[in-house]
Amino acid sequence: MDINYFKKLRILDGGMGQELLARGLEPNGTLWSANAVLHEKYHKLLLNTHLDFIKAGAEVIVTTTFTSRKTRLKVNNLEDKFEFLNIKACEIAQKTKEIYPETIIAGGLPPQYSTYEADKRSEIEISENFYSQAKILNSYIDFFYFDVLSSVREIEIAIKCIKDFNKPYLIGAHISEGKKLPSGEKIFDIIKKINHEKLLGVILSCVSPENYDLNLKEIKSLGVPFGFKLNGFITTKPNPNYTGAYNKSKTGNPNEFLGIRKDLTPIKMSTFAKKFIDAGATIIGGCCEVGPSHIKAFSKLK
Repeated sequence: MDINYFKKLRILDGGMGQELLARGLEPNGTLWSANAVLHEKYHKLLLNTHLDFIKAGAEVIVTTTFTSRKTRLKVNNLEDKFEFLNIKACEIAQKTKEIYPETIIAGGLPPQYSTYEADKRSEIEISENFYSQAKILNSYIDFFYFDVLSSVREIEIAIKCIKDFNKPYLIGAHISEGKKLPSGEKIFDIIKKINHEKLLGVILSCVSPENYDLNLKEIKSLGVPFGFKLNGFITTKPNPNYTGAYNKSKTGNPNEFLGIRKDLTPIKMSTFAKKFIDAGATIIGGCCEVGPSHIKAFSKLK
């Protein structure tokens, strides 16, 4: 894949997990989007959701592998399905190329422990988790996408884990509030502390448009292609024991704890996107609660 791909304006997809729930996916523990991969009855729904994002203008789709990480599967007593879930998600993503052969497929490598929190486990544990998932995705994808990582340490470990696969990567760092990652590090540390060789760009992932705006100047200063995957949650700053609370969820839907913003219509979201594009952003997409209608509005900005 061309290392300069994101130097031109590109449209990414939106948030698969929340979109699948909105389309009728039944919650199952904390499996979230992985439940659509687990059960064959949802495979057509999953494929059609990918296709609807592409029809809306997405040039890049991300594999539905966010909750197919080993730690999440262990909580749901499905560790034995790890390989199946990651392979099947990739196979379904690949099917979109039968209709839209130019589609680029990003292999989603999520945080390997909790979401929106820095992973403080040993490097050996984190490395094993990243490598085992990346090894499966590698044969099916065009590049790796580090999806909603909350510390520079995790990003650096993930880069080491994919080195043998000789593929470029896009960094999706997360900031819940303010100007620092959940680890307390600054965005600039992603460039300052890591020696990058196959970097496609850096985006802030699963962030509100207002918080992205707050960090726009710094991410622009990195000197690499930059952009965003904006969300429609009220907050991504979890309360203490959020993961435990989610495990005890009544609905199996993260918005039970994180809320949904009703004001972020496609028109309003695209107004934010235009401002960021005018400032130089070239990697444009959505995350949770951002559907095909939002992506269609983004694509009209090209």
